[in-house]
Amino acid sequence: MNTQKAWFYEEYGPKEVLKLGDFPLPTPAHNQILVQVRAAALNPIDFKRRQRAIFPSDFPVVPGCDMAGVVVARGDGATKFGIGDEVYGNIQDFNAEGKLKQLGTLAQFIVVEESLVALKPKNISFEEAASLPLAIQTAIEGFVTAGFKGGQTVFIVGGAGGVGTLVIQLAKHLYGASEVVATASTPKVEFVKSLGADKVVDYTKTKYEEITEKFDFLYDTIGDTKNSHVVAKADAPIVDITWPPSHPRAVYSSLTVCGESLEKLRPYLDSGKLKAIIDPTGPYRFTDVVEAFGYLETGRARGKVVVSPFPSLQPPPFVLLDNKGNPGP
Repeated sequence: MNTQKAWFYEEYGPKEVLKLGDFPLPTPAHNQILVQVRAAALNPIDFKRRQRAIFPSDFPVVPGCDMAGVVVARGDGATKFGIGDEVYGNIQDFNAEGKLKQLGTLAQFIVVEESLVALKPKNISFEEAASLPLAIQTAIEGFVTAGFKGGQTVFIVGGAGGVGTLVIQLAKHLYGASEVVATASTPKVEFVKSLGADKVVDYTKTKYEEITEKFDFLYDTIGDTKNSHVVAKADAPIVDITWPPSHPRAVYSSLTVCGESLEKLRPYLDSGKLKAIIDPTGPYRFTDVVEAFGYLETGRARGKVVVSPFPSLQPPPFVLLDNKGNPGP
């Protein structure tokens, strides 16, 4: 059996249940591609899944949803990408029937449905691309859930986090908000302003009740709607991306996983209007994944926690065949 290096766990628990070891090398099935991972990003869902059985999946589990890498093989029916194409995406479709993939993105090679990924924009790195998919898909869904319209005001709770940093940029550059206000801690106020926030509320100094302005849309990325709801207008939508929402007015917003949503963002990434934000403590080396999770779980990350580079491994000969059985480049 051909094997690769991967991080995995065989029981639920703290980050210490993670092991680095050999894992079977996958073969792409119908409509799937095999990708050599160049960078991956960690998300809260990754450690929440490891801590307890949120989604059904079989052990051992390789964590990770987000990746960027290079296509090295195609399964039958996969025609969208060519061998050698640089792609990125969230490989875990939480809305699909059945169990989540056992093989997540903290591995040298992964298989994924080609509909879930997109071509990586040439002007961003593998690390930047890997940081985007799940967070940007979550960020977009919140605006869709709220029915947000250009010219409205938005208050964002958690402006410096993986999702919050993107919500600010989307509000400003994609959705045409007339005013963007976000919360952050004292050391991160200027950073959040630099993302496009018109005002930043330092939550260590100001309580929600002390904010006199009321907003057309409250977007809470940290699950604090039980307290933050007071800044929303009486009829304003309140979106919470954590389950369950902590206030009865709040609506839970999840995400739609597809490559198409990433393709639509290409002009904004190409122009630099939308920037990937990687936490300055990273990227973390592949051997330092436990440390990376430890940092993510503090809740203090600024932007996304990224893992890169991955150890290189020459694909075995069968991997270098395309879906017609012809050798790849």
